[in-house]
Amino acid sequence: MLRIGKIDYTNTLPVFHYFHVEDFAGEVTMIPQVPAVLNRAMREGKVDLGPISSFAYGENYGKYLLLPDLSVSALGPVGSIFLFTKAPLESYGRMRVALTSTSATSVNLLKILFHFFLRTEVEYETMEPELEEMLVDHDGALLIGDDALRAGWGSHPYQVYDLGDLWHRFTGKWMTFAVWAVREEAYLENPSLLERVYGAFLASKERSRREIDPIIRTAQERAGGSEEAWRRYFAGLSHELEAPQLDGLSTYYDFAVQLGLLPVQPEMRLVSHLSYHR
Repeated sequence: MLRIGKIDYTNTLPVFHYFHVEDFAGEVTMIPQVPAVLNRAMREGKVDLGPISSFAYGENYGKYLLLPDLSVSALGPVGSIFLFTKAPLESYGRMRVALTSTSATSVNLLKILFHFFLRTEVEYETMEPELEEMLVDHDGALLIGDDALRAGWGSHPYQVYDLGDLWHRFTGKWMTFAVWAVREEAYLENPSLLERVYGAFLASKERSRREIDPIIRTAQERAGGSEEAWRRYFAGLSHELEAPQLDGLSTYYDFAVQLGLLPVQPEMRLVSHLSYHR
């Protein structure tokens, strides 16, 4: 049985919406969770395949293989990874920032942005993703996924910074927040099943480009928001993993190594011989 992790956020809907698990009856089981929990489950061997934080891949790249053409990426604003602050960023020399407990890539991206580009000294504290509670004793709060979307749509007095936008402004590169990876041992046990599952994910991604309306309706049911807001959001996301996304990810890893967040530059270990391609 291939255990597939499913990030329980709307940003992965285009890859999962038209993936029919019933086509793999008795072969596949789906495990929905937030990124931090799935990262740990993959590391511990409790999940075999699925989207994980790019940072989690970097920490454990020796155990995993990347699936080509699948990611959650953006060139500029990503629309669901926000830093909320009580005052403009340029007014701070020192800050206290509350970090969401549900992410790894975005938390470390924020640390990279503050250290290398914003030149701000920051004290961090990890908290549950509740915006008002996070900002009681902090100058800023980082939220991701549907938590960030709902907070961004709400009425509040805070400054809002999109981390994808900041990254692109300072580096000019893509930012890849999540990748689809498979534990190498799981792939070696049943490569033919992995190839069929991979094909189904790519087919879902391609179909979502043609038939986005059902995905928008599902997103509205789960997180609220207007049709127009969701249409803009999905238009700003990319689920590709090709040379431009890999280049941006390599730059992210390079900064992570310089800052001591990762011990070495991770190798991009793609499953290069999968036969299903667009």
